[in-house]
Amino acid sequence: MAKAVSVVHHADRRTDVVMPYAPGIVVRRGHLVFLSGVTAAPVYHSHPHREEEFDLPSTMREQATLAMENLKKTLEAAGCTLSDLVSATRYVTDVKEQDDMNRIWAQYLGDHLPTTTTVEVSRLATHARCKLEISAIAIADDARAAARMPRRRRGREANAGKARRR
Repeated sequence: MAKAVSVVHHADRRTDVVMPYAPGIVVRRGHLVFLSGVTAAPVYHSHPHREEEFDLPSTMREQATLAMENLKKTLEAAGCTLSDLVSATRYVTDVKEQDDMNRIWAQYLGDHLPTTTTVEVSRLATHARCKLEISAIAIADDARAAARMPRRRRGREANAGKARRR
């Protein structure tokens, strides 16, 4: 069964402004994929943190590009693409750099507009030089989600589905 997603707009929607996000999205069918926050830092890094693993660029544009690449990799690992994003929360350490972040966001997403929230924070936990963290939710269609699921788990879910139908 394919996923079913639709954008929600208000009855009094203004069409004379360009919006870089959808006001709401309804998911009727598919599997939700929840992604941990990604930054410009490598997704797999040591805990406790080791300074040598955080050679981060200094600009928002460069960090946003690396964060989007990390987001893409995580989505691909879940059987999704950027076009499967339905929601994202972007945490920035300086809201004045939001336009640079949005330019990179638009380069990666094109016409696809998930819901977004942008929050200014004093610091990100990953590293003091991180300027941006993106946490997201995607929707995968049933076939792609099943293909990514470990074989043992797939069998349990199929059996659970049969039990529910009885």
